[in-house]
Amino acid sequence: MKQNQVSQEISVFHGRSTTETGLLAGYGALIDFYSLDIPIPYCLVLISHKHKKYQTEEWLVLTPRHMPEDTLAGHLVLALKYEGIDLGVLKALFKKVGAKTIIDIVQAEPSGQYSRRIWFLYEWLLGEQLMIPDITAGNYVDIVDEAIQFAGGSKISKRHHVRNNLPGVPGFCPMIRKTIKLQEFIDQNFPEKIEKALGGIHADVMARTAAFLLLKDSKASYAIEGEKPPQNRAQRWGRAIGQAGQKAITKEELIRLQQIVIDNPRFLKMGFREQEGFVGEHDRKEGTPIPDHISAKWKDIDLLIKGLIDTNEKLEHTSYDAVLTAAAIAFGFIFIHPFVDGNGRIHRYLIHHVLLRKNYVPKGIIFPVSAVILERLDEYRQVLESFSLPRLELIDWKTTRDNNVEILNETIDLYRYFDATKQAEFLYSCVEQTVLDTIPKEVAYLKKYDLMKSFLDDHFDMPDKMVSLLIRFLEQGNAVLSERAKSKEFQALTEDEIKTIENKYLEVFNE
Repeated sequence: MKQNQVSQEISVFHGRSTTETGLLAGYGALIDFYSLDIPIPYCLVLISHKHKKYQTEEWLVLTPRHMPEDTLAGHLVLALKYEGIDLGVLKALFKKVGAKTIIDIVQAEPSGQYSRRIWFLYEWLLGEQLMIPDITAGNYVDIVDEAIQFAGGSKISKRHHVRNNLPGVPGFCPMIRKTIKLQEFIDQNFPEKIEKALGGIHADVMARTAAFLLLKDSKASYAIEGEKPPQNRAQRWGRAIGQAGQKAITKEELIRLQQIVIDNPRFLKMGFREQEGFVGEHDRKEGTPIPDHISAKWKDIDLLIKGLIDTNEKLEHTSYDAVLTAAAIAFGFIFIHPFVDGNGRIHRYLIHHVLLRKNYVPKGIIFPVSAVILERLDEYRQVLESFSLPRLELIDWKTTRDNNVEILNETIDLYRYFDATKQAEFLYSCVEQTVLDTIPKEVAYLKKYDLMKSFLDDHFDMPDKMVSLLIRFLEQGNAVLSERAKSKEFQALTEDEIKTIENKYLEVFNE
């Protein structure tokens, strides 16, 4: 690696402006020098000419004393030390430089912690054993630096004297950075807040809360897809969501869920895709694809889904945070897009499934995550695009005769290895809104509803159906019963009785 090629000053990198003129280092330098066709990491290292270290969303700015030796090994060590593990970059780099180069790096300092991590990661990612003898002495080191990224369960590798704490398997392993925002979410201990919010609630109120949230989430999940299903269809999918967490996720279970989601399969082939796919529009005149997202190659689906299932099973039995697990698994699924239709609803089902399997929420309570996402649809789309748009530039495709896409290059690693930090932050913010706002509001509403119902039962002896209708009319009229309702459904009530009911509604619901 030549000095003048790597250490040149930059002010823009791949369309990304720097905070100041400086020297590209770490992953950025390696991507640039080796012309790696991979998504650019969200945050890159810049060596400043000033002696001030700071970080922005896109740049970690280090001082001149941090500048590494201008070699592959030097920049690779700096990347692992300050940027963490980017499996997509590492695999592309290892394939580019070859085994001999990595052997030379390891043998130059065989007992060094970064040499051992590089050695392990090469063999783990490529599935090839390097011609290096096993380490026989020395301390064990973690593969994932937990100060930078969230780590999974730890497993000893005696050959390298490392602890493999990667949160996944070689077939599928999203990484999540330990941001201030995520740490603040975790520190709030939402499961404890849920327990306090629901503690002491009458069993009947709890059951009705759960039923309402279930139906609300089911309807919202269809609405996100731009659909308005009949009540029975929404209820059917709601029942499926209500069973989340009961069965382990398998390929067969995912296909079963698709069969529940798709009410009329006349016009599509069910099961995993046997053709390429994309999300987007078609040109109005020519009918050619205008993709926003290109799904994984259909021939890669089997391997990708196996990797996703294996990672889900691995994380389920570790202390890896439940919401982070849900983000990695559910968003990983939607990015792969294994079905022709039904992917979005199953993606959101997987959020429920993981939270329940990890005992994050009480049994019987479904987080209305879809309802919260529906309220924040633009933000949700931006989170999906943060994955899709950088990959569109890396996928070589052409239009087929039936105006689909045909992928011409290898793309499987684009879906295996990705930074799921943005997805995790978004999902955690949805969980926060659900815990602190949505569930308490629903519980409070049902308590007020019961007070109002009790008053109507005591004074007017109305049947439950009429009570429900009356309260709904009062909600719609902001505590005033419409003239139509007075003359039709509630013509038996006098004006004084209606006034009494309206006043009581104001007293109860405005408390």
